Parts: sequence; C-alpha cells; structure tokens
Amino acid sequence: MQKPRLEVVDALRGFAVAAIMLLHNIEHFDLYYFPESLPEWIKTLDGAIWSSVFFLFGGKAFALFALLFGLTFFIQSDNQAKKGKGFSGRFAWRMTLLLLFGLINSVFYQGDILSIYAILGFFLIPLSRLSNKQLLAVSVILLLQPIEIYKLIEALLHPGLPVSDPASWAYFGQMGSYLMNSSFLDAAKGNLTNGKWAVLLWNFENGRYFIILALFLLGMLAGRKGVFTPNTKNKKLWAKALLFSTLSFTFLFIFQKNLATWVKDPASLQSIDLLVKSWSNLAFTLVLVSGFTLLFYHNSIRVLLNFFSPMGRMSLTNYIMQSVAGAYLYYGFGLGLYKHTGATYSLLIGISLTLIFVFFCRYWAKNHRHGPLEGLWHKATWLGKDKTT
Repeated sequence: MQKPRLEVVDALRGFAVAAIMLLHNIEHFDLYYFPESLPEWIKTLDGAIWSSVFFLFGGKAFALFALLFGLTFFIQSDNQAKKGKGFSGRFAWRMTLLLLFGLINSVFYQGDILSIYAILGFFLIPLSRLSNKQLLAVSVILLLQPIEIYKLIEALLHPGLPVSDPASWAYFGQMGSYLMNSSFLDAAKGNLTNGKWAVLLWNFENGRYFIILALFLLGMLAGRKGVFTPNTKNKKLWAKALLFSTLSFTFLFIFQKNLATWVKDPASLQSIDLLVKSWSNLAFTLVLVSGFTLLFYHNSIRVLLNFFSPMGRMSLTNYIMQSVAGAYLYYGFGLGLYKHTGATYSLLIGISLTLIFVFFCRYWAKNHRHGPLEGLWHKATWLGKDKTT
C-alpha cells in the first residue's frame, strides 16, 4: 500500500508556488517598469508593497521550492527502494523531461527555474549514495559558496581591486527591445536567447547554483530523517529550528544593514554583502518552513493552511500556467499591463491568479489523480513500464 501523502509538504509546496507568483507579478515577470502616471499615494504604497513582498519572499520562495524538490526525490527513490527497484535511471529520464518543460516555460518567461533544477537534479543521483553526515558536510560547503569566499580572500589580500557591473546586467538591459512592444515570436526568441543568458549568468553571479544544490541535499536529508512526519519529537525539533533561525536571521539582517559603515573596500563589501544576504535569506527560509510546519500541528490553523495544498499537488502545472498568464498580462504582445500597473495593482493581480489557480486545482482533482502536466510527466517518466507507481 502507498504511504499517505504528507499534507504539510503539499501545503508548503503550494505556499512556495503562491509566493513565487506574487513576486513574479510585482516584477512584471522580469519586465521591470515603474509607471510614472500613477497617483503619488499609489507610488508610495507601491514602494511599501515592493519592499514587504521582497522581504518576505525574495530569495526565500525559490529556496523553499528547492528544499521540497530534494525531499520529493527522496520520497520517490525510497518508494522504489522498498520495492527492490532502482530509481537512478528513471530519475535521470525524469530530469530530462523536466528540462523540456523548463525550455517550454522559458518561451514565455525567461526567469524559468525548472531547467536549472533539472540540470542540477542530475547531481542527486551520485550524491544520494552519501551518508547523512557526508550529505550535511557537502551541503555546508556549498552554502558557504566557495567561489565567493575565494573572491573575498582575494579582495582582502589586495585592497582596491576594481568592481565592475555584473555581466548579466548587459543582457537584462536588452529585454525591453523584445518584451515591451514586440510580437510573441520575437518575445519567445528573446527569452530563449538573450533572456536565458541573462538568467544563467545572474544565478551564477549570486551563488544560486550552490544554494539550490545544497537545498536539494538538505531536502533529501530531511526525508531520510522523516522530519515532516507529524509527531511530538518533530514538533520539538521544529520549535528549536524556529528559535535558531529567528535569532540567526535577526543577527544577519542587522549585520548586513550596517555593512557599508564597517567595510570600506568596494570589492570586499560586494562579496561580504552577497554572502551575508544569501545566508540571511536561508535563515528566513527556515523561519518560514519551521513556522508553517508548527502551525500545521494546530487543527484549526491546518484547515486554513491546506488552502495551498491543491496548488502544491499540481506545482508543475501552476508554475507554467502562471508564466503563460503573466506573459499575456504584462508583455507587449499581450495586454501590456506593465505600462499601467505598479506593485499594488500587480500584487492584486497575483492574489487573483492564486485564487483562480486554487479553484482550478480543486476542480481538476475531483476527477483526476494528477494535474494536467503532472500526469503527462508521470506517464512519460514510467514509459515502457507495464505498471506505473
């Protein structure tokens, strides 16, 4: 018999998808534009909403998504292991399929994360053979971001090193030429070429590849330890995690805000700021995960948090649907709302899309075991097998 789904994991994944959707909407799906024709009070509100949404979810939503990606890998591979079957080959094929989904998604939205997850997902196959202690050690090394540490050491040893703009900025600067007033084909071509280079470079410059892979491994480790299984022991564990992450985030956040007054060398400041910001985001991600999981232990609150579960069970479908919807709403080939909506209006659109997607997911789940794209992914994953799992 199949093990029952972990409700909190579905809800957390849905929460992550909703958070990503809100972020993407206020960013106009990477088409940064701030309308000047809006009333001053709306502009003021826009600034507050922009800061608040990014404080809550910027650099955290993708991290939560990555953590759950690693957890899902463990659950799938563990299910096969209990049946005496290997999963490495199927998972490699599954990641190939995810890469295809990511490229399709990139046609509409250049900031696609699926293709990056797919490529980094291949590393889970050999790394899954490591022991728990080895997994934790590799995760810590990755989270320390060795490349940025090397840059920092160079900056400290050679004060006055020149600081230049990130290479990705040149590519991002060309986005307007194909997203603002071009056809769908021009936008798709730009997203798959210039936009893809921009996103790949940006993720490298900000250490995202190390962070994503580390979170994959931590998610796998969380699965091995069974920390999302509801019981008294895990409840105490999450309470400790909430306390530790809250204190860590508070310290790192204050430290980052005062960096400019303590560090005067531009190159050193750049590296330290990037490192501290990434660690601060990770600490706040743990605040979100532990806080959400602890609230799930309360029956009355669990009912409210389960609002996100339908989206979590259909995360692939929702992620790609929001890209298609966002491209049509904001880009020049569609409604071109980037010219008229600041963060306030875009947030309202994002909330509306979330509600629509949740209702769609609930309707679909009444008659289908998997979401539309999840079903396709599942069938293609087990292609050639007489019996799917």
